[in-house]
Amino acid sequence: MKTVTIITSFIVAGILTAFFLGFNPVESTRTLEYDDEQEGLKEQMVIRFSHVAAENTPKGMAARYFAKRIQAKTDNEIQVEIYSNGELYQDQNEWEAVTNGNVEMIAPATTKVSTRFPDWQVLDLPYAFQGYSAVQEAYEGKIGQTLLEDLRGTNVKGLDFWYNGFKQFTNNKLPIHTPADMNKLHFRVMPGPVIKAQFQALNASTSELSFNKTYRNLEVGFVDGQENTISNIYSKKFYKKQAYMTLSNHAYLGYAVIINEDFWDSLSETHQHSLTEAMEETTDWVRRHSIEINDSHIRKIKRSSDMEVDVLTKQEEKKWREAFKPVYLKAEQDISKDLLKELERIQSNYSPQ
Repeated sequence: MKTVTIITSFIVAGILTAFFLGFNPVESTRTLEYDDEQEGLKEQMVIRFSHVAAENTPKGMAARYFAKRIQAKTDNEIQVEIYSNGELYQDQNEWEAVTNGNVEMIAPATTKVSTRFPDWQVLDLPYAFQGYSAVQEAYEGKIGQTLLEDLRGTNVKGLDFWYNGFKQFTNNKLPIHTPADMNKLHFRVMPGPVIKAQFQALNASTSELSFNKTYRNLEVGFVDGQENTISNIYSKKFYKKQAYMTLSNHAYLGYAVIINEDFWDSLSETHQHSLTEAMEETTDWVRRHSIEINDSHIRKIKRSSDMEVDVLTKQEEKKWREAFKPVYLKAEQDISKDLLKELERIQSNYSPQ
C-alpha cells in the first residue's frame, strides 16, 4: 500500500510539473501570429474553365496559356482549373453551365452562340473571310464588338474571340471537288442556322452531333463525313476514319470566350483589369500560333495516314461560292443590315485576286 502511494505521488507531481512548465495558460489566449500565406490560400479564387476541344488544339493551348498569365498577374490569387475534352460539360449544355454558375468560363464555337443570338450567324457565312487578316478585322473590329455586346443581359459577359482556323470537308465516300460531289452525303454538323442552310444548298443531309461523339459516328458509318479545322481533325483522330479531305477553306471556326457575369462582378477592379490583360495577351498568342498549329497538323496527317488530301482550284472555288449564294439570301432575314454591310466592307478589302 505504501508503494502504491509513492507511485501515485510521483505521477501527480509529474503532471503538475508538465502543466506549469510545458503549458502556459497565457500563451493559449494569445492571438495567432499573422500568416499572409494562409490568408492568400483562403482568399484564392478559382475559375473553372470548361471546353470540349483537345489540349493540343489552339483552344486547348490558349486555355493553358491564359491560366498561366492570370495566375502570374494576380500572384496566384486567381487560379484557373481547365476541364478539356468535355470532361465536365458537352457542347450542348455548356451554355447553361456558365449562365447558372456551375462553371465560370467556357469558349464555345461561335456557331453555337448563333442558335441563341441570330446576328452571330454572320461569322458562319460561307467564304465570309478571305484569309486570316480578314478574320482578325472582323473579330477585333465593329463586328466583334457588336456581337459581344449582344450577350448583355444573359448573365454572361463576352470577353474576346479566340482563333482556330478555316474549316475543311472530310468524308469516307469520294474525293470532293465540286458542290455536286456533296449530293446525298450525310454529314455531322454543329448546330447553327447558317450551317444547316449551307448543307441544304449542297443537297447533303446532316445530323447535329456532339463534338466528342463525332469520332464514334464516323467509325460506325452513321455519318459519311464532317467539316472542321485541321487541328480538330487531327487531335480527335477523325482522319483515321475518313478517306478523303478537301482543303476548301469554306468557312472560319473560332470561339467566343465567355465568363459568368455574377462571377465577373464579384472580382475587384484590380482582378478584372488583370483578367482583361491576360485575355488580351492570350488572344494575341492564339491568333499567331493557331496558324502554325494547323499547318503542323496537316503535315502530320499527310505523314501518318493514307488519307487523300485535295486542294480546290480557283475555278472549283468559284463553283462553291455560286452554290452558297442561297445561304446569304436566307441569312439576310436574320442578320442585321449593319453587320452585313460591315462584312461586305471587309470582303471588298480582302477580295480574291
